[in-house]
Amino acid sequence: MQTLTDIADEYGFLDPDDRYRLLIDLGKALEPMPDPLKTDSTLVRGCSASVWVYPTVAGDGSLHFLADSNAAITKGIIALVLTSVQDKAPAAILATDIPDALAPFDLKNQLSSNRTQGIPNMIALIRETAERYA
Repeated sequence: MQTLTDIADEYGFLDPDDRYRLLIDLGKALEPMPDPLKTDSTLVRGCSASVWVYPTVAGDGSLHFLADSNAAITKGIIALVLTSVQDKAPAAILATDIPDALAPFDLKNQLSSNRTQGIPNMIALIRETAERYA
């Protein structure tokens, strides 16, 4: 998995159309989320597209998230969010300032408000999950 810094470096050199393609490619690269996990309890509220996030706990206690969306760019956004926290211990996730980590992508100015409105809810769900396991 690429680091968020690597992705941000590439993103910074791209024109707007290529940035969309990069987000779509990131979404396509997400680990597949089995359909039975896409339930009302894993649905992220407040997103214009459907977004599901399902946490799993590794043997070392780190959290690994499966995620999916029915919209390609939204799926890329959740891939960005997950890149900042994937396979980290709950305490490390809670110590991560996810909005700050996403700041280099300037998503609010790069994408429509419909595409970005659910990001705080995605982040809140990940943080709540980390709090439960911390």
